[in-house]
Amino acid sequence: MKLARSFCSVAAIAAVALSATSLTACSTSSGGAQLRGDKQTNAEKAGELNKQLGTEYLKQGNLALAKEKLERAEKYNPRDPEVHSVLAVLYARLGIPKEVDEHYKTAIRLAPRDPEISNNYAVYLCRNGRQEEGVKRFLEAAQNPLYRTPELAYSNAGVCLRSAKKPNEAAASFTRALQIRPNNAEAAFQYADLELERGDLVKSREIIDRYLGTYDATPDLLYTAVRLTQAQGDRVAEDKYTRRLRVEFPNSQQLRTLTESAATKRNPG
Repeated sequence: MKLARSFCSVAAIAAVALSATSLTACSTSSGGAQLRGDKQTNAEKAGELNKQLGTEYLKQGNLALAKEKLERAEKYNPRDPEVHSVLAVLYARLGIPKEVDEHYKTAIRLAPRDPEISNNYAVYLCRNGRQEEGVKRFLEAAQNPLYRTPELAYSNAGVCLRSAKKPNEAAASFTRALQIRPNNAEAAFQYADLELERGDLVKSREIIDRYLGTYDATPDLLYTAVRLTQAQGDRVAEDKYTRRLRVEFPNSQQLRTLTESAATKRNPG
């Protein structure tokens, strides 16, 4: 299950480190510390440094050092929601679900209006078979006025609903994502692929044609377009999309899969 993200926080950096998407480094601030006395300020500075170091080690896959630094950051600044959010990601990597839940819930309690933390927790829930909880968290993030990319939360909710075998609700979620941002490639791909899977070739073609007629293609969308036009028996369109996939994404896994499939059909033995 592929879930998208678009965040800008230390917690998000660590969360993205668990997925196939690229990392985006963002800065954090503890500006309020200057107003609360030298001793507390020094503790917060130490916590901030350990948080940054722990996040970097987590990105590098050095879980032992990440654990040491992040637990130290929690000791210095236990009320920093980002520390708990990154610790949740660490414990997910370590396979300790009880700690994951505890730290995400603490982060949400400390920052109840931070939609990024809710979205991160929702990704974890959906990936671990807790789709109903995950969808609820995604929708909370999407409806939070502070969340700058609600379309990604709706798209993620749709992916989660697909995995829960709720195609109608998934379709509605993808539709909402595309209403907010029509050039959301992941939502378009997921929606078209869902309708292809359900056998609604007309609807799937409508989604594909609308997107590819206006916005830049992705390997997933072109591969889905090839499969769709094959199912429709439209050889002209199939050849067009196959050629585009070969020219625009020559090194993609989607092209390799298509090539292997064609070879198997030619030589079934």
